[in-house]
Parts: sequence; C-alpha cells; structure tokens
Amino acid sequence: MSSLKSKVESILFISNRPLSVKKLAELTKSEPDKINQALEQLAAEYGNPDRGVILQRIGPDVQLATAGESAGAVKEFIKMETTGELTRAALETLTIVVYRGPIGRAELEQIRGVNCAIILRNLLIRGLVTSEARKEKLETVYQVSLDFLKFLGLRTPQELPDYERLNSSENIEKLLQQKNQSTQ
Repeated sequence: MSSLKSKVESILFISNRPLSVKKLAELTKSEPDKINQALEQLAAEYGNPDRGVILQRIGPDVQLATAGESAGAVKEFIKMETTGELTRAALETLTIVVYRGPIGRAELEQIRGVNCAIILRNLLIRGLVTSEARKEKLETVYQVSLDFLKFLGLRTPQELPDYERLNSSENIEKLLQQKNQSTQ
C-alpha cells in the first residue's frame, strides 16, 4: 500500500499546475495536517542540492519544479521539443484532440493508455492546441487552436477527413465505457 507521502509526490509530479493543501487532502482522502507533514518530508528530500527537482510552496499552494541549477539543460530540452518534428506520441495525441476535442486529459489518457501531460504541454507551447478550465467538471479541456486550423486551411475541425466517423467512433466509446466500469 502506498504511503501518503508517495501519493502526494505522485500527484504533484503529474500535475501541470500548483495544487493547494486542501486539494491534495481531498484527492488523497486525508487530513490537511497529514498533507503538511508529508510535504515537509518531501521538502527535506528535495532540499538536497544534488536533486534536479525542488518542491515550491507559496501560501497554501505547492508544486514540483525544476531546480535552478538544471535550468540550462531543461531549456535546451524544451527548445528541442518545441522546434523539432512532432514525435509519434505527439501526433497521436494531436489527432485525438482534433477528432475528439474538446477533451479532458483523463479521457485522452484513457484512449492513449499513457500519461499525456508533457505532450499536451508541448502542443500548447507550439500553439497547436488550446486549453480551457471547465468549472462545472473541475477539469481542463483541450481543443485544436485556430492557428492549427489556419495552417491546414480549414475553418472548423469538421472539415477534416472522416471527421464524423472518427468523432463518434463506437470503438472509442466502448473502450471508455469499459475503462469507466473497471474503475468503479
């Protein structure tokens, strides 16, 4: 069974934004005091100057971030990721966003079967997709950008080949239903 500290660390690792202690307590079904204790332990571990990741805290919000000493290497990596050709994984993710968007990250990851946080970040940086927070579902949804459509010479995603068939694919719906049933 996973410890609270490892759960908090995992959630912070996959999150693309700072999270509050209250939100972490909610997600782990724990008390805020216990979350703060776990965060103190993580801060001590990440406080080692040989680590490439640090734990940042501003008020009630906390996140994992790259250590300043690693900024040059990270900058080069991001430059390479954002100016080179799209990887197969990025193309797959972009295709799903094009044909299924607006789509939440959880649904996207259910379809692909892997974490898509870094890929989505890269697609956002490249201006190929946009994101919007949906308060009613407390999630961020992604869709193709107008620049992406302009580049392809399209007015709407519906003008893409086989859009109707792929947008309402029965196979994807069945897959999502199966995954939802297995998590309940």
